[in-house]
Amino acid sequence: MSELAENASVQESVRKNKRKRRIVIFCAVSLLNVGLLALILTQLLTPATHSVSDPLVGHPAPNFSLVMLHSDSRKSALSLSNFKGKPIVLNFWASWCQPCKEELTLLENAWKQMQAQKKDIVFLGIDFQESSSDATSFLQLHRISYLAGLDTNGAIASKYGVTSLPQTIFIDRNGTVTSREPRELTAQELSKNLQLII
Repeated sequence: MSELAENASVQESVRKNKRKRRIVIFCAVSLLNVGLLALILTQLLTPATHSVSDPLVGHPAPNFSLVMLHSDSRKSALSLSNFKGKPIVLNFWASWCQPCKEELTLLENAWKQMQAQKKDIVFLGIDFQESSSDATSFLQLHRISYLAGLDTNGAIASKYGVTSLPQTIFIDRNGTVTSREPRELTAQELSKNLQLII
């Protein structure tokens, strides 16, 4: 009889140990699942950072020549190399591009402000693949006073890797591309990028 009681006691002890082991395993698996779920949620809810680096940033700006659009300009053509030693804001645009129209006032105001502060900076608008008459009419309509030229065949845009409009590239005094804004500029973005090149 005592053997039966001992066996029952041992079996009860084994059952308790199995139950404890199951509870411990269940808790460990549950904690692991909760941790994985938290990791997945934080990854889903965190905005993606684009770590793709721009091949132009940190490198010399490709030189180019273009036909000027302003009729009051003394030169009918110019090259980027004409502005050696000056910070440059290159803005690619087209008259059919609605965001381009939206940022024109911002660029024009920034240009005038830089001139009033006697900052030696170049703003250069580059019209993408349009006729000279369309581009000139657009500039006159929006009263743009900074330099503008015509990229008739898209060769300049190609050199700069421009795939959408508007797009603005900032070049420092050493001729190095410091940054690119591949969309319509905000006042904050413009100010931040100007500080990088002035």
